[in-house]
Amino acid sequence: MALIVHKYGGTSMGSPERIRNVAKRVAKWARAGHQMVVVPSAMSGETNRLLGLASELAPSQAKSSYYRELDMLASTGEQASSALLAIALQSEGMDAISYAGWQVPVRTDSSYTKARIESIDDVRVRGDLDAGRVVIITGFQGIDPKGNVTTLGRGGSDTSAVAIAAALKANECLIYTDVDGVYTTDPRVVPAAKRLGTVSFEEMLEMASLGSKVLQIRSVEFAGKYKVPMRVLSSFTPWDIDLDEEAKSGTLITFEEDEKMEKAVVSGIAFNRGEAKISVLGVPDTPGIAAGILGPVADANIEVDVIIQNISKDGKTDFSFTVNQGDYQRALELLRDKVAPALGASEVVGNQNIAKVSIVGIGMRSHVGVASTMFRTLSQEGVNIQMISTSEIKTSVVIDEKYLELAVRSLHTAFGLDKSE
Repeated sequence: MALIVHKYGGTSMGSPERIRNVAKRVAKWARAGHQMVVVPSAMSGETNRLLGLASELAPSQAKSSYYRELDMLASTGEQASSALLAIALQSEGMDAISYAGWQVPVRTDSSYTKARIESIDDVRVRGDLDAGRVVIITGFQGIDPKGNVTTLGRGGSDTSAVAIAAALKANECLIYTDVDGVYTTDPRVVPAAKRLGTVSFEEMLEMASLGSKVLQIRSVEFAGKYKVPMRVLSSFTPWDIDLDEEAKSGTLITFEEDEKMEKAVVSGIAFNRGEAKISVLGVPDTPGIAAGILGPVADANIEVDVIIQNISKDGKTDFSFTVNQGDYQRALELLRDKVAPALGASEVVGNQNIAKVSIVGIGMRSHVGVASTMFRTLSQEGVNIQMISTSEIKTSVVIDEKYLELAVRSLHTAFGLDKSE
């Protein structure tokens, strides 16, 4: 008997009929003898609806108390879908029970709207599993040390599912989505994109961090830290598909790198439209200048991605970096109002019309000339590179957003990802 965690996204939970299909699928696994824990997202569109209501009533100056209430509000979406799924499972003749994150409890820190899981108490859940029940646990949420409800940020149900699987030492965590696995790139941009049968944890971590929307990056981090076997598969296959076939479908995120995986120099092309570039111009080229710029940005809880410092000229240099578009205006104002005057910078400029394109592959470790192939391909297409960032298994470039799809398509072809296996 295996302990299996299923996670279902908002689209899968989008209507009573879809919830009924999820219940039938879960019941199939339970009747096959597996202990089942299910982590559902809120019904599709529900979290946006709730947060939209909050924005209409929000105070002009948001304080910590406002974000506390946002979490209290947003968490109700998953609570509703979990209870509905439990009811649907009961209609299937299954003994099922739902819990909110605070009832388990899933303990987090106090960072409202983007809390981090610190521990999960598995005693209550194990008791139910041993009694033969299917356990449904709300995704996306937990409880802080003061007893406040917290949420983990958008896409946090993936993280909840993997963390719960880690705490329970589950045999596998199956992430059911509206796509049937992880692709070499977004099929909407490159119709020739191929589904990957397996992808290494390291590659998936890079792809998630670089803009692939299949999995939230923190869920992949959890999977890597606790060695949780994960599989991404479609919730839109018929619920009564043969269980053995279903258990082998989609994309397996593996921790074992084989020769076949290493032969593929590049496994995928990731991209992200959601970043913006900020440049601090004419700063004194002295020790500590990077800390002087990025320290206040970090203190404002703004994450920085690609960083470039130009060569010094006449004792001055330019410093550029990218941030999430949602943090762009706040970062720009912080730098213009406080940081630039303190450092004696001449100007702070920004550009929201950028995109990041990345090639990812563990095969890059053992192959030379991969980055040069990328740069040559983009040059041949007339795409100018503004910034470059590299690691052992990835190379990222920042380019003008209008060239994004051209860049992705040309790189997908250049690295042979259009070809069938």
